[in-house]
Amino acid sequence: MKVITFGCRLNAFETRLIEKIGADLNDVIVVNTCAVTGEAERQCRQAIRKAYRENPTAKIIVTGCAAQLNPEVYAAMPEVFRVLGNREKLTRTAYETTEKVCVGDVDLFDFEVLKPVTDFEGHTRAFLQIQQGCNHACTFCIVHQARGRNKGLPPEKVLEQARLFVENGFSEIVLTGVDIASYPQGFNRLVRLIAEKVSGLKRLRFGSLDPTALDKEFIDLMGTYAVLQPHLHLSVQSGDDLILKRMGRRHTAEQVLKACQALRAVRPDIVFGADFITGFPTETEEQALQTETFVTEANITQLHVFPYSARPGTPAAKMPAVEIGVRKERAARLRQTGLKLEQKLLDKTVGTVHPVLIEKNGSGYTDNYLKVHTSSTSEGKIEQVLITKRIENELVGEVKVRA
Repeated sequence: MKVITFGCRLNAFETRLIEKIGADLNDVIVVNTCAVTGEAERQCRQAIRKAYRENPTAKIIVTGCAAQLNPEVYAAMPEVFRVLGNREKLTRTAYETTEKVCVGDVDLFDFEVLKPVTDFEGHTRAFLQIQQGCNHACTFCIVHQARGRNKGLPPEKVLEQARLFVENGFSEIVLTGVDIASYPQGFNRLVRLIAEKVSGLKRLRFGSLDPTALDKEFIDLMGTYAVLQPHLHLSVQSGDDLILKRMGRRHTAEQVLKACQALRAVRPDIVFGADFITGFPTETEEQALQTETFVTEANITQLHVFPYSARPGTPAAKMPAVEIGVRKERAARLRQTGLKLEQKLLDKTVGTVHPVLIEKNGSGYTDNYLKVHTSSTSEGKIEQVLITKRIENELVGEVKVRA
């Protein structure tokens, strides 16, 4: 079996599960789709056609968020053998059914279908899914329909899986899900449990966080537990309050700015990344400039910038659109703003020593998630590395002492 994956870290995690479920299936290609934008769906359809052209005898199974939302569209494609929903893709029986379309109610998702994963081939960090679904409805997003309502893996199961990862040699765990900050059994409580009760864990990271998670309790946790790494990636989307309101977001730019300042007070070495959408419907040039100013003020150095792409079926798709060329031009400008800030941070890092989790070919990431190239061959180990120079937006270092 071969799996082609689009979209988020959760899809990447689920791809590993799919690979284990169908390890003995021959001549099968699974396309694990994304539906976050109309462009994402177009790329998925393009990949399906390409996979069929290159492998005309293969059975192409389409699953993921796009398949969950529009199963009939994919079932009608002549290249597609079967369509599976987000719930069904994690069960072996769905791959053996005779039905062309097997897409059920994603709200019936049961974490019991997730068999423990003890290895992530090609990865030195382990991904642990703690929740599924989302109870919010941002005006640009349709993921809450594709993933269903918010539901969580019981805390005892999270701890069990985390301990299993550590026993199997993983130094770092990344908590993942659709909206992990809304973990129904209490996100801060879960983080504290993992930090205190998973012996031997060296690094704990988080997938994308809603800025509303950055409350006083979370900030205190970041200042208390060294296992929590000084890097957070935030789903910010805009630095203008009116645009944030039209997006249906639950934070203001000022709230994010103050949270970043408070986090730097307890973890001075913390680095922030964030997602942004440029050219959201009704966005003016002044509002776009406000986002650039916000990024500079918050010193967000790792930007994921996306020109707005309408997702049919969402409220934003009905709002007055910004011209596509303008969206792309604003995206390029914002990326450049972030790049300058990132290079300034990297230059400051030269001459310092950081723990680096070594991956393939000696490269790896510091505790605050800066990529470093070394000559180390200790894949999967954490080394103390002296940063010697910057090359564009990456660093070069020399191993000093193993952590």
